[in-house]
Amino acid sequence: MSTPVVRADHPVPPQLERLQRGAAVAAVVGILALLLGLVLDPTQFFRSYLLGFLFWIGIGVGCLSIAMIHHLSGGAWGVVIRRILEAGARTLRFAPLFFLPLAFGLPRVYEWAGPEAAHDEILKHKSLYLNPPFFLGRAAFYFVVWGLLAHYLNKWSLQMDRGPDARLSQRLEALSGGGLVLMGLTITFSSVDWAMSLDPHWFSTIYGMLFMIGQALSALAMVIVLVSLIGNEPPLLGVVRPSMIHDLGKLLLAFVMVWAYISFSQFLIVWSGNLPEEIPWYIRRLGSGWQWLALILVVFHFALPFLLLLSRDLKRNARTLGMVAAGVLLVRLVDLFWLVGPDMKGHGHGLSVHWMDLAAAVALGGAWLWTFASNLKDRPLLPLGEPELREMLEAAEAHG
Repeated sequence: MSTPVVRADHPVPPQLERLQRGAAVAAVVGILALLLGLVLDPTQFFRSYLLGFLFWIGIGVGCLSIAMIHHLSGGAWGVVIRRILEAGARTLRFAPLFFLPLAFGLPRVYEWAGPEAAHDEILKHKSLYLNPPFFLGRAAFYFVVWGLLAHYLNKWSLQMDRGPDARLSQRLEALSGGGLVLMGLTITFSSVDWAMSLDPHWFSTIYGMLFMIGQALSALAMVIVLVSLIGNEPPLLGVVRPSMIHDLGKLLLAFVMVWAYISFSQFLIVWSGNLPEEIPWYIRRLGSGWQWLALILVVFHFALPFLLLLSRDLKRNARTLGMVAAGVLLVRLVDLFWLVGPDMKGHGHGLSVHWMDLAAAVALGGAWLWTFASNLKDRPLLPLGEPELREMLEAAEAHG
């Protein structure tokens, strides 16, 4: 990784310092709670840990995907949040470390990795793909791909701080084009491996797309929350303008709508098909208390954000948009719990939230946010060599 370029005229907002300190405290408290849980109930520990891992690593993957989308599409909306996205992508260097505990608990989480697989004819047929060595090898491949993409995306973007360079721009565009194809493949297969295989008798060809959109939506919501917090502090002061916030709001609305479309498409196809190997997945999620989470998702993951984000005034106000984004980010965790919870034996007989589910979200969230804040602080918050940024800075000085 290139040596960070730190300049005195681009200070670190105090909110980042507070975020890092708070994240450190949350990580310590959450990890201590998880260690206690590991002693008391190892099986529940690994199941809860999986939920936290999927959510927080998914934000890093979403940051990497959105950064590459911006390098292909351009636009002022991505210039200001580029360093935030890159900092989120750099957390993927530590994804193998976050994943390591799961590698020791596969039989406690996945049916196909346990002794019962030997007595299941369907699992015997799937054992060529669903077996621990191949599972761990695929995970290593995903981490290598994500790590390399994040490394070169950050490296070449940082080099552009020295001044506009057409060759670096072309490299970033080429990397993003091919990288998004790789992201689509790796996100699909990782979602199948880590989440869909919790119920190895069920499958859906749309499942990977649910994770792609969900991860991008989580990352964008997190970025908007952060921009709403530090947008009035140097060096973003004067650069983050209502028109830019409006663009981020429109993008958030688009992702909310795409998530709803894909979620409903999968439901409609499975429900109308009414096949015995497919329909039980939804029956479990529409009964035994899980239907209330489904209702929460319909209202707070789609209907309410959709109606709120139709307002032009709301989308141009950083504070109100940040509040909506914070709500979306919270309900993203609910959606993930609804997707994977019913397939875990500890939750499958009815809706229940174990205290370790919350401890894992806090522990991994604290560790991820601490790493993210560290990444964000070691570079200027704005891509200094970007021509569009120079125009925005000149406009801000003119208005100042």
